[in-house]
Amino acid sequence: MTQFLGVVPTLADALTERGYTKLTPVQEAVLDPDFIAADLLVSAQTGSGKTVAFGLNMAPSLLDEDGQMPRSDKPLALIIAPTRELALQVKKELQWLYRPAGAFFASCVGGMNMSEERKALKRGAHIVVGTPGRLRDHVDRGSLDLSNLQVAVLDEADEMLNMGFSDDMEYILGAAPTERRTLMFSATVPRGIERLAKKYQRNAIRVNTKAEASQHLDIEYRALTVGPKDSENAIINVLQYFDAKNAIVFCATRAAVNRMVSRFNNRGFKVVALSGELSQSERTHALQAMRSGRARVCIATDVAARGLDLPDLELVIHADIPKNKEILLHRSGRTGRAGRKGTCAIIVPHPARKRTERLLRDANIEAEWANPPSAENVMRKEDERLMNDPNLSKKSTDKEYAMADALIDRYGAQQMAAAYIHLYRANKSSPEELTSTKSYDPSAHEDRPRRSKGKGRDFGKKRPHRGQDGSRRKPKARYESTVDAGDYADVPPQNTDASDRPNNTKKKKPHKKKLARAAAREAAKAKGSKPPRGKSKGGPSGAKLKRKKRNK
Repeated sequence: MTQFLGVVPTLADALTERGYTKLTPVQEAVLDPDFIAADLLVSAQTGSGKTVAFGLNMAPSLLDEDGQMPRSDKPLALIIAPTRELALQVKKELQWLYRPAGAFFASCVGGMNMSEERKALKRGAHIVVGTPGRLRDHVDRGSLDLSNLQVAVLDEADEMLNMGFSDDMEYILGAAPTERRTLMFSATVPRGIERLAKKYQRNAIRVNTKAEASQHLDIEYRALTVGPKDSENAIINVLQYFDAKNAIVFCATRAAVNRMVSRFNNRGFKVVALSGELSQSERTHALQAMRSGRARVCIATDVAARGLDLPDLELVIHADIPKNKEILLHRSGRTGRAGRKGTCAIIVPHPARKRTERLLRDANIEAEWANPPSAENVMRKEDERLMNDPNLSKKSTDKEYAMADALIDRYGAQQMAAAYIHLYRANKSSPEELTSTKSYDPSAHEDRPRRSKGKGRDFGKKRPHRGQDGSRRKPKARYESTVDAGDYADVPPQNTDASDRPNNTKKKKPHKKKLARAAAREAAKAKGSKPPRGKSKGGPSGAKLKRKKRNK
């Protein structure tokens, strides 16, 4: 039996039975003897094994001397998760971990039968896992009594704050005893988490394992630049090029999910949808279809970015660019888990190239910039997989060889090979033709000086006139003279008549109203009176009209 230092023997047996030979960095960190009885604020990235980590950490507070759960009619531990999928995933992980200890579980999530949850709580559950809204409903109805709670765990606490569950979390924790232990696990620690920790934790110890987390080192990132109308076509080509066992495509809206599911179904892909508008049973069936192999592509909103663990998920595609680095990391963290390799493709329209580059830089991710696979690349990859098909090298029986000889005698070897190619490609969708685009190279823009907005130059600053040699030149005169001014230096200036000027410089005749006003002023001067202001008819001046309008 493998020995795990600091782990309760009962749980160590469960780890060995599960096939664990080594703990992850976050799991080893929480087993420090100083952390066993303290409140913890843990920063751990997705896929780092944090569910097993807080399961190991809270065991000494829950189990008796024999490593078994004591008899209790009220919950001893409460785990709060932001989404239904994450809550059910946490319950599934803790069940195999605490099975040797004889623990009973209950889940309280939205979309499930509330009466069945009340029955489970009434029978007695040692550990309760749920979402904030449903847990608050059970506390209000009196079906969830937290008076005997020993440990409270807030999983993905930053996401719960982003989803607006702060009031529900405070209400639930307020109904629990103040002597309890409170463990907070979060990918990031914003100010809201710090305020919540100060309010509901006692001298919490900060455990930061970001530098040790290695889950994203197993993910190959690719940023694929596409034309304005080629996003969905590029996703089709990416799916066919990689031919992953399981793939997930993240969209920003439910409408985009529904549109893409309809189109991909028409193209022959085995697709399921996962979004917030689906019921819990529909979402569970979709995930079960992915795990059983009945579906290979899941098109989802960010509801699946937390807690979704598919063992064969090899490809993650961002159909819409994530809003921030946290969403990017959580989406991408669905693949490359537990030492497995994965690929993450980001579909980048041309106008969003700079924004995507900043997003990757903020997330400390190095991505390979390229164009999406073309139709020729996809077909070439398909031919390569066809040549390496394991069925071609599989050992056959004597009856199968006899049937093969009979078919070859009847149709010929070439025709038989062509028929095999047709069968291999029968269920394959043809790739899409993409518009040719220039690949984006971020390194080519690193040394370019940053410009302010306004036609490629400093806004409001005039550009000096420059000649071909780079020297400053004066603007051209309106009329260029071919006569040297020195030839007429002694000639006095002469008054030229208007008829001698160019046509485009003739003085325009004054307007009739101007002539009338000038005549009125001359008449007033002749009479010795004050010349009229404003209109020649003697109306009010412009200033008086403005004052009159302002007073109204």
